[in-house]
Formats: sequence, C-alpha cells, structure tokens
Amino acid sequence: MIDAGAAGTLVVLALLDSTSFGTLLIPVWLLTAPGTVRIGRILVYLASVALAYLALGVVLLVGARAFLDAHAHTLHSPVFLIGQLLLGIALVAVSQLMDTRRARARAAERAAAGGGRLVRWRSRIMGEDDRRSASTIALAALALTAVAIEAASMLPYLAAIGVITSQGPAGPASIVLLAGYCLVMIAPAACLTIARLVAHDALQRPLTRLDQWLTRHAAATTAWIVGIVGFLLAAHAIFDLGWFTA
Repeated sequence: MIDAGAAGTLVVLALLDSTSFGTLLIPVWLLTAPGTVRIGRILVYLASVALAYLALGVVLLVGARAFLDAHAHTLHSPVFLIGQLLLGIALVAVSQLMDTRRARARAAERAAAGGGRLVRWRSRIMGEDDRRSASTIALAALALTAVAIEAASMLPYLAAIGVITSQGPAGPASIVLLAGYCLVMIAPAACLTIARLVAHDALQRPLTRLDQWLTRHAAATTAWIVGIVGFLLAAHAIFDLGWFTA
C-alpha cells in the first residue's frame, strides 16, 4: 500500500495537472459555447483526455518499473539524489523566468482577440445541428491533440509516475492508482460541467471571465506548475539524503 505522504503528493500533482491546457482551459472554452450545454460531448472530451493520459501513463509506468528494478541502488545513491536536488532547484529557477512581461502581454492579446474561426468551429461541434458522430470524433481528436501537445511538458504527470513506481504498489494495483490519478485530474472540469448544466445561463458570464483569465494567465499557471514540481523534487531529495528529518 502507498503511504499517506506519497498519496498526498499524488493528489497535489493531480490537482496541478487539472489546471493544464487540456484538462481545464479547453473544457472551460467548450462550456462557454452559447446555447444548451451538451454534457455528453463534454464528457466525451474529458473521457478521451483521461484515457489518453492513462494509456500513456501505463506505458511509462511499465518502463519506469523495469528501469527501477535494474537501477534501484543507483536511484538511491547520494550522487543521484543530489542530481535530483539540483534538478528541482533548476526547475524552480526556470519557473521564475517563464512568467515574463512579454509572455503576459501575448496572453492578454490572445484573450482579447476572442477566437474567430475557432469560435465558429466550437459552435458547430457543440451545437444542436451538428451530427453526433462527427462531433464525437472531433472532440476525441481535440483531446488527443491536447494530450500530445502537453506530452513534452507534463512534469506533474511524470513526477506522479515516479512516485507510483518508487513508493506505490506493484502490478495491476499501480494501474488502478494511476487511473484514480487521471480521474482526480479531470474532476474540476467535470464539476464545472455539472454546475453549468444545473445553473444554465447563470454561469455563462463567470465561465467566460474564467476562460479569459486562464488564457491571460497561462504563462503564470505553467510557471507555478513547473515551480511546484521542482520544489517537490528538491524536498524529496533532501529528505532521502537525510539532511532534514521531521
């Protein structure tokens, strides 16, 4: 069984992952489409994201488990842990350089621009007149594209796989744990979808503002995610090195 500390780390990482481009920004953008909320179509998107992350995670988990079995001694050596500490410090430093004035200005321009062609495409796939099968395929493709774009920078997810590999259960139980992680990751967007369905038009304006805010602060959000992952890596290295004990 996984201990409480590792479980807490996984929850934090999953919540960080829930604020990404694919897990929050796109769902909020879809929810701001005018007219009746097509909850089934939002769920198709969220399920596609979760399944894509799970499939990728299983592949990485199997590879990480094999690597850990072959190099377990090296991964707990002082040299490796110091390298992990330095990587964590470097990520924290990089996070401070990501949220620049220029990046904020570009994000503000994107938020003000609205979307044009993208907004019309969203209206088609979320509207009443579009064919259900075509909408489902388009939303699943959008989800896979979002995951593919994020694959190179999914630091919280990679960190979570590292935690599951080193401190979690072996065999099918680790896949169940990874599936739970993916469910937590899409939970905020799912809650917003239910709220939008219940509150109808009352949430239209707040969601539009949230969409604009997320677009405007995308660089800052990414910087925070990178910084927190760096902090967690550094903190775990310090504890494993025995430099600090609770």
